Amino acid sequence: MKTLLITGGAGFIGSHVVRLFVNKYPDYKIVNLDVLTYAGNLENLRDVEDKPNYVFEKVDIVDAKAVNAIFAKYNFDGVIHLAAESHVDRSILNPLEFIMTNVVGTVNLLNAAKESWSSNFENKLFYHVSTDEVYGSLGETGLFTEETSYDPRSPYSASKASSDHFVRAYNNTYGLPIVISNCSNNYGSFQFPEKLIPLFINNIKNNKDLPVYGKGDYTRDWLFVEDHATAIDVIYHKGKIGETYNIGGFNEWQNIDLIKLLCSIMDNKLNRELGTSEKLITYVKDRAGHDKRYAIDATKLENELGWKPSLQFEEGLEKTVDWYLNNDEWLTNVTSGEYQKYYNKQYELN
Repeated sequence: MKTLLITGGAGFIGSHVVRLFVNKYPDYKIVNLDVLTYAGNLENLRDVEDKPNYVFEKVDIVDAKAVNAIFAKYNFDGVIHLAAESHVDRSILNPLEFIMTNVVGTVNLLNAAKESWSSNFENKLFYHVSTDEVYGSLGETGLFTEETSYDPRSPYSASKASSDHFVRAYNNTYGLPIVISNCSNNYGSFQFPEKLIPLFINNIKNNKDLPVYGKGDYTRDWLFVEDHATAIDVIYHKGKIGETYNIGGFNEWQNIDLIKLLCSIMDNKLNRELGTSEKLITYVKDRAGHDKRYAIDATKLENELGWKPSLQFEEGLEKTVDWYLNNDEWLTNVTSGEYQKYYNKQYELN
């Protein structure tokens, strides 16, 4: 039985990766390591928490001693590292928190993997999941490729760029077997409602303002989270050691166009007159250092490993809206903070 560590597995993307691996690979032991910050929610994994090949460990990757102890306990064959602080607005308010988790935490994991596997790197893999934001901002044309120079513009993207460099350095210096992927904006179920799509679904539902930065003319490439999870599966099992793979949805939308589409879908789902939700749009002061456009060229991943997105955005967005409207208890627990009690309840802690 292979033993695989997935960090940040109680988060939005991480929970989808954990679910996929637990269900698809019953002969793997999947260890989900998460410190359960505000964005880590074990309710995301209720459907797999009792599976015999699933284990949860509450550990902060900033704590090197605790990370080393987990590696000693399980003798991992591989790591999929998703644990990260990821919200740009929060990074602007508190850069140091992002440096600690995204940089120091990643180096702690690299050190633990290097030490644990020091006798033999064969059949081992450290897979680091990163973001397209490390590449900076695009003009009206062009795409990010795996050869695009790094140009991070926010404390968040700078911290992720730094962690990417450390991962490559451990491959070059120590021979640690690594792969890296850089993905575009994700959307789908179980996303914490500070991000645009779940935030606006919740606000529309409750007739609250929809705050739009600047003129809403920022462009993002959107990727359905379940497609991201399948891409991670493909890269983990088929990716070439030392390589980087960009994961994107081939799916660019200006924020304001996306928001208007979401308003239209919500009006239909809530049986409101078309145009009702658009009236909630409120333009607010722009974010500092706001990147104009992101767009991923994922042809390397498609050509070399055979992955491509399964959904068009309109279909994925409708599925996402349906999920949030059908999981009112989850959304209520998250927005109220009640979800943070689930760990104590599940593990019978005081």
